Amino acid sequence: MQINPYLIFDGRCEEAFKFYEQALHGKIEAMMTHADAPPDQQGTPEWRNKIMHARMVVGGQVIMGSDAPPQHFARPQGFMISLNVKDTAEADRLFNALSQNGQVQMPIQKTFWSPRFGMCTDRFGIPWMVNCEGAAASA
Repeated sequence: MQINPYLIFDGRCEEAFKFYEQALHGKIEAMMTHADAPPDQQGTPEWRNKIMHARMVVGGQVIMGSDAPPQHFARPQGFMISLNVKDTAEADRLFNALSQNGQVQMPIQKTFWSPRFGMCTDRFGIPWMVNCEGAAASA
């Protein structure tokens, strides 16, 4: 079994996935718009270029997502995507990229459990935790 996050966006899925591809050093494997669906399932004309399904591989893991029409979109809450890395410089890089133009809940810093840990919500409203594995005393 695999457990994969499926992120829902307010019409900015394509922009978000292109950002994540760069920030997370991922690879977008699929990005299908509503226009790619059969004609009777494409939705309204203004929605045809929005993303029906996107799939990206990051470090052997999969993140998927799509756009939700305004009447079906809800701001993400009750979860965070946790990124765990072994290198403090990589933790800093990831956190700085994800938090740019977003909101920092906890700046990336040394904690009693980690040489680097931080929490932020990115510019697309997705919440992240960045954790550097290893003893805090080692950094």
